[in-house]
Amino acid sequence: MVILYGIKQCDTVVKARNWLDLNGRDYRFHDFRVDGLEPELLERFERAVGWESLLNRRGTTWRQLPDDRRAECDRQRALALMLEFPTLIKRPVLGVGDRILVGFSPETYRAAC
Repeated sequence: MVILYGIKQCDTVVKARNWLDLNGRDYRFHDFRVDGLEPELLERFERAVGWESLLNRRGTTWRQLPDDRRAECDRQRALALMLEFPTLIKRPVLGVGDRILVGFSPETYRAAC
């Protein structure tokens, strides 16, 4: 089963959803704001791609965090922040069977789906 994780209003998530729809791919959408984020799911993402690849340090949520929350960010602190603020996760996250992909590119999606 293909599951697309993200936030409904995210531009990149919208592009990914449009691509999946236009290419006739069946998928389920999991909105972090509506459906939540369980620690086990976040850990699955992290095991697959690493916390450094998963943490979005370029987004508004990261920039709005106080300096002391961003300082000395290691795996444990990053995972805690992403659980508290799921918008810190780079989006979209695509789950295809046991594979996890972060971000969107038509080429990658074509190969994975």
